[in-house]
Amino acid sequence: MIVREGFRKMLELEKDLKVVGEAQNGRQAVTLAKKLRPDVILMDIAMPLLNGLEATRQILKDLPAAKVLMLSAHSDDAYVKTATESGARGFLLKQTSAQDVCRAIREVQQGKTFFSPSISKHLEKQKSPDRFGLPRKQMAKLTSREMEVLQLIAEGKANKETAAELGIGMKTVEKHRAHLMDKLDIHDTAGLTRYAISAGIIESSVQLTIV
Repeated sequence: MIVREGFRKMLELEKDLKVVGEAQNGRQAVTLAKKLRPDVILMDIAMPLLNGLEATRQILKDLPAAKVLMLSAHSDDAYVKTATESGARGFLLKQTSAQDVCRAIREVQQGKTFFSPSISKHLEKQKSPDRFGLPRKQMAKLTSREMEVLQLIAEGKANKETAAELGIGMKTVEKHRAHLMDKLDIHDTAGLTRYAISAGIIESSVQLTIV
């Protein structure tokens, strides 16, 4: 909440920017985006119930013209790669200056892309945002439902809790769990949790601001 409030107060100082809504979790972010249709969405990469990566995918599926800026405390290659693959127009570190955050919002609104300066330099050295050298298993393509199940597993939810949260049956959850383990070649909950953290699906901070 502190991070979200800080961004809101900072943005409210800008005459040409207006905060139209805020969300506490990924599911709420998807609902609000569809309802409010903001010009730019500042999305935290990690939120409870549904992470920012999957929330972005779901938003862009229904609102392809939406412009999303991903926000994270980490600049790891895996985080940046999964964010851009999800459809984000840019990637900001939480320690990015207020000036750069406002500049990023304006540029993304105009159809451009924007990355925090340190990330931009790294991407230039890579020569391509797709050359991240990630392990093969981290390149596995998961469905939206598998991503949701993976996040809930990583958050410590039991199969019964996951089924209730997603509105599906226990057997369906078990099936998705089996597919996850097969695709990722990971066969225990601890391993799935480590993967979720390394891929940026979950992390310690869970805030989001929509502008």
